[in-house]
Amino acid sequence: MITSQGYAWEITTVEGGYGLNELLSSRRIVLNGITNGIDVNEWNPSSDKHLEAHYSADDLSGKVQNKIALQKELGLPVRPECPLIGFIGRLDYQKGVDLIRWGIPELLNDDVQFVMLGSGAKMYEDWMREAEAAHKDKFRGWVGFNVPISHRITAGCDILLMPSRFEPCGLNQLYAMRYGTIPVVHGTGGLRDTVQTFDPYANDGQGDGTGWTFSPLAVDSMLWALRTAISTYRDHKESWEGMMKRGMEKDYSWENAAVQYEQVFEWAFIDPPYC
Repeated sequence: MITSQGYAWEITTVEGGYGLNELLSSRRIVLNGITNGIDVNEWNPSSDKHLEAHYSADDLSGKVQNKIALQKELGLPVRPECPLIGFIGRLDYQKGVDLIRWGIPELLNDDVQFVMLGSGAKMYEDWMREAEAAHKDKFRGWVGFNVPISHRITAGCDILLMPSRFEPCGLNQLYAMRYGTIPVVHGTGGLRDTVQTFDPYANDGQGDGTGWTFSPLAVDSMLWALRTAISTYRDHKESWEGMMKRGMEKDYSWENAAVQYEQVFEWAFIDPPYC
């Protein structure tokens, strides 16, 4: 059992199988992918004890209050109109932190703010501190991990960036959508499965999608996706709010995942896979 349909396919390829691709390809018929669930009680913007203000898909007004509170807590200029981008995760090669490192100087030429939370490779921890010193009004790097601040970043940011090289499922994009924060992700594994790229021409011109996926994994394509998200945030408020609500209304609960697991077990009893 694999944690997303996309990753179930990727591990049958030479690039994703790491030497096991032939074996896994031979068992493709019994390979299945089910997206992880999240704790919808712990991650609930209408009751989260870590937040400044509560909000929901029916009343989004509290989200900007969390943004202002986060800017104050991190010592960033309080500018509710400024796009605030976040990253939460391990600081390592798999998570694509090198792309963020190389893209930050160009990205921060735009009128944006960026906050990172994570720990890992010392070179990236040191870089975060250096970036904060060089861009005091635009960048904050929190080295380490802190559960309350992870909730506040998820709620307070407008955009969550996940440029992972591979991701069996991913959880932060699910938390982000639950909190009305728009994910911008590399199109791999569970990220591609769970984030639908915004199409402004779908649904009779009303728009569709929950965020943006980008590919190939390169600084230029990452920056293109971020700038597309930023321009949508600034210039198309109605479309942005529609994305927020669609993400918040997605069902990524463990109850939903459990139903799919039960179905696979039923199939296995009916037609047991070969050993």
